[in-house]
Amino acid sequence: MLLRRRRQRVKARERQVAFRAYVAVDRRSPVSELAAQLLRKAFPDHWSFLLGEIALYSFLVLVLTGSFLTLYFDPSLAEAPYTGSYEPLQGLLVSKAYDTTLHLSFDVRGGLLIRQMHHWAALIFVAAIGVHMLRVFFTGAFRRPRELNWVIGVTLFLLALLEGFCGYSLPDDLLSGTGMRTANSIVLSIPVVGTYLSFLFWGGSFPGTAIVRRLYILHVLFVPGVLIALITVHLILVVYLKHTQWAGLGKTNRNVVGQPMFPTFVAKSTGLALMVSGVTAVLGAVAQINPVWLFGPYRPDQVSTDAQPDWYVGFLEGALRLMPGVEWNVAGHTFMWNVFLPAVVLPALVFTILYAYPFFERWVTGDMVEHHLCDRPRDKPTRTGLGVAAVAAYAVLLMAGGNDVMTVWFNVSVNTLTWIFRVSLFVLPVVSHLVTKRVCLALQRHERRLLTEGEETGEVFQDLAGGMSESHRPVDREQRYKALVRDVPRPVEHPGARAPLGSRMQAALSSWYYRDRVDMPATAEERLQATGRTADPVSGGIGHDEESD
Repeated sequence: MLLRRRRQRVKARERQVAFRAYVAVDRRSPVSELAAQLLRKAFPDHWSFLLGEIALYSFLVLVLTGSFLTLYFDPSLAEAPYTGSYEPLQGLLVSKAYDTTLHLSFDVRGGLLIRQMHHWAALIFVAAIGVHMLRVFFTGAFRRPRELNWVIGVTLFLLALLEGFCGYSLPDDLLSGTGMRTANSIVLSIPVVGTYLSFLFWGGSFPGTAIVRRLYILHVLFVPGVLIALITVHLILVVYLKHTQWAGLGKTNRNVVGQPMFPTFVAKSTGLALMVSGVTAVLGAVAQINPVWLFGPYRPDQVSTDAQPDWYVGFLEGALRLMPGVEWNVAGHTFMWNVFLPAVVLPALVFTILYAYPFFERWVTGDMVEHHLCDRPRDKPTRTGLGVAAVAAYAVLLMAGGNDVMTVWFNVSVNTLTWIFRVSLFVLPVVSHLVTKRVCLALQRHERRLLTEGEETGEVFQDLAGGMSESHRPVDREQRYKALVRDVPRPVEHPGARAPLGSRMQAALSSWYYRDRVDMPATAEERLQATGRTADPVSGGIGHDEESD
């Protein structure tokens, strides 16, 4: 009895101390207000919104596994005979970076598992960001007021590529060394300043003595720090701007309908985090990746056969292999267009387009409205076609990066395969765009037919004259709502031949974007209701977004 009373007094004292601490913090910061808003925040319940979370949780796995690896890895290029437990390499002269990588793999308990988990998590991280960006693009979630978040997302994707390349290059094995040689050639191809940049980055002529240590600092300090800062800003903006959502009954451009953050979303998100960690652990345990002991240490006079980079930079390898060998010698300077155009100009152009696209589409449409409803890809056929064309071009370049392997598989000459990929790079994106646009319009026409005639019931009737007919039933309210509540702007009117060039170009592009359209059958009341559901929250007189769960 005495012990029970003592435990009760201790618990009461602990509760009192905790309450006083909370009150002290709450008086000096808006803890209660923020907690109330955050815990009741509504999250849309759709699988496509989990893609960004997969990227987040794979990044957490990267940070945890990377922290373990830094305890054992030495980025030094100083060479010494290998004396570790992997017998085929014993006595061979290797760098400290390669030696400690082998030590991690064979002599540290759990080291190989953590190393492979780290590599698989990096691949998942980049893939999840890429697929998440595709989801945002195809659904129009980059439009006002989320342009800044799109810019941050593109920057995160660019930094993820840089982080992956830095980590891939650290072990100083023959495969990563071949990639470093390619990177050095790319830097050297920059006109006029390429040689100076190469000496600056590598600390002398290739292979240098400083590049791995510098990449190590970038990999474990600078790039992760910027990634963490940008991810934090990205999540803050997601909370502040609210989630986009798919059109549905009760879902408008002025509210967010979903499940509350606590306890529903927290439980689901925790489960997803555990699943991502578990899948990464299983892959690290059973799927071998980057076995550097099979490649051997890097030697400048050797090149690994079938050398392929990680998939996310494979498009650069493909672009280099497809570009004809064109070089100019002008005033003592060599212009390596065969390297500079595919490996420097092409990536710069791609990321410039990615950064600028939200502002370009806003200029084309003249649209200044806030958008909180997701577009269905079929409702924006031109944009969807552009996205599919970009994916097709990427696929061609990625396959071209392995043309030496494919020529063995298919018994086709490398020259023939290269010309096939060159033609495909220009033809396939155009064909993909046209086909995708036609498919989107066909889906819209099918939807219009359903709204007009109804869905087939499967029942067929024969009248007395022998004629055959089938019965239909009206589509359900949810499907009708999704088909009618959509935002498809009209093309901008042509300003006339004497108008400024910018206005005429805007009208031409707007016509190309939106002249092919399928209007849905709807009553005047339904059109009025659909317009109200997609109206601008600001101009519609709504002071703030409403949330419901």
